[in-house]
Amino acid sequence: MPIVNHFIARLELDDALDAALPHDDARVRLAPSRVLGVLVRHLVVEHRPLYEIAEWTSRFSPELLGLHESGLVALNDDRVGRTLARLFDADQASLLTSVVAMVRTFEIDCTQLHNDSTSITVTGSHYGGASRRGEKPVAEVTFGHGKDHRPDLRQLVWLLSISADGAVPLSYRVESGNTSDDTTHVATWDQLRELVGRDDFLYIADGKLASEKALRHIDANHGRFVTVLANNRKEVTWFKKWTEDHAPSWSEARRRPARRDGDHDEVWRTFESPLPSNAGYRVIWVHSNSKQTRDAATRAARIAAGLAALEALSVKLCAPRCRLKSVVAVESAVERALEDTRAARFFTTRVEEVPEESFRQATRGRPGPASHYVKRVTSRFTLSFNVRSDVVSADAKSDGTFPLLTNDSVMTPAEVLNAYKYQPNLERRHAQLKGHQLVAPVFLKDPVRIEGLLCCHFFALVIQALIEREIRGAMKTAHQTSIALYPELRECAAPSAHRVLEIFAHVARHVLRDADGTIVKIYEPTLTPLQFQVLELLGIPASVYAVTKSASS
Repeated sequence: MPIVNHFIARLELDDALDAALPHDDARVRLAPSRVLGVLVRHLVVEHRPLYEIAEWTSRFSPELLGLHESGLVALNDDRVGRTLARLFDADQASLLTSVVAMVRTFEIDCTQLHNDSTSITVTGSHYGGASRRGEKPVAEVTFGHGKDHRPDLRQLVWLLSISADGAVPLSYRVESGNTSDDTTHVATWDQLRELVGRDDFLYIADGKLASEKALRHIDANHGRFVTVLANNRKEVTWFKKWTEDHAPSWSEARRRPARRDGDHDEVWRTFESPLPSNAGYRVIWVHSNSKQTRDAATRAARIAAGLAALEALSVKLCAPRCRLKSVVAVESAVERALEDTRAARFFTTRVEEVPEESFRQATRGRPGPASHYVKRVTSRFTLSFNVRSDVVSADAKSDGTFPLLTNDSVMTPAEVLNAYKYQPNLERRHAQLKGHQLVAPVFLKDPVRIEGLLCCHFFALVIQALIEREIRGAMKTAHQTSIALYPELRECAAPSAHRVLEIFAHVARHVLRDADGTIVKIYEPTLTPLQFQVLELLGIPASVYAVTKSASS
């Protein structure tokens, strides 16, 4: 907790919460800012259900949580819930602006910002209520295309923007669960422009940014962007046809050593398309050797699956009781089989109708020399198919490629690629939100309180990111490639906030009191050399673990 308090103090988070939620009601036993301060610390260190928060706070000295003994008694889940509703009603825009003033404190570079969204699932079935609370809209908890692949659960959409300097979160928004990503980028870019006070930052997002409205808005306001184009774009179709007769002049832009012995290095090469996008923006094509291997394997798997499906259908057509009685029915079955295996473009198929004659006695009874027979002609169907080698060969020429779109006229293709390759760091922040902070599933039933809780999750995410940025930056300055942070003193090259705090989890001060409650002796914690090393890298004096006045009084 002293480590968390150090970063909260540098952020001046407690003061920002005091300004946003003033303690102006004498009937309230505990200031709202104090309640939220405890909740943020709780999310950073260890997320447990809100009904256990009182039990959780009893493990810490009150002054470490910004409370007094009476404050600990007054803290409960009901008070936290009501305070979350007050946080929703507060001026969150001003609160975020004051927190993002950390840019000046931590000297975070905001020239390159990344944005992405994720879904946050909830477990309840009733989330009614008004769509607005006073002057503010309330996000609707509803069904959508969840990225957790849980169509049975309602959700909210969480939008997060980070800086490329340490992946520090700068802004967030909560939208209704059925919100499409391509409609969010205009508001997100405007929010970031207001927060950082500039419009020339490089804005990077996934393929949903490549909508005409969003790109035109950013470009018209002197902004810069980098995004990836989807496979159904005309620019992709043109490039694949162009590569059939032309050989792109690839230039190596990025290389990563092989992770295992015997593997090849991962190499990315770039090529600027001679044809710009439909709107006139630059198209940078990227070739990855590892993606080339994956694309070839995916195509081979689809062809194999399509081949198996067609062979199974051929066997079915030969069965004596096949229910496919017309050419149209057989062709429909062939189409469905290839669509299910996503291999339709790799096959040519042909359905032929073969007449089959059979004879049957015209009347009942034992057949004899005078028996008459009726000829019956039925149709049987045969299916022939072949793999289209020309399509396979043409696809192989564009294996491993993907297009990046940008309106920046100065950056080289390699710089555009390197900027986009920072995007996975944002995915790690989402993993941190859902992993260590356990944001989902949300058990609160009031959408207003859920949004207040997500605001606290954002503050906790900021603190965790700053811890990681601080220790990694100090390691780089000290030319220290790793630190023995893992169990069994295994080396760690990129310490996470979770692991940094985990090695201090059992640091405790023991106070011995007599029957009257008078302190007899205080047993100070003993720090290990590893803990001293981590504190030094974080720039935190070891004295934060010394006895305090309130503990000795």
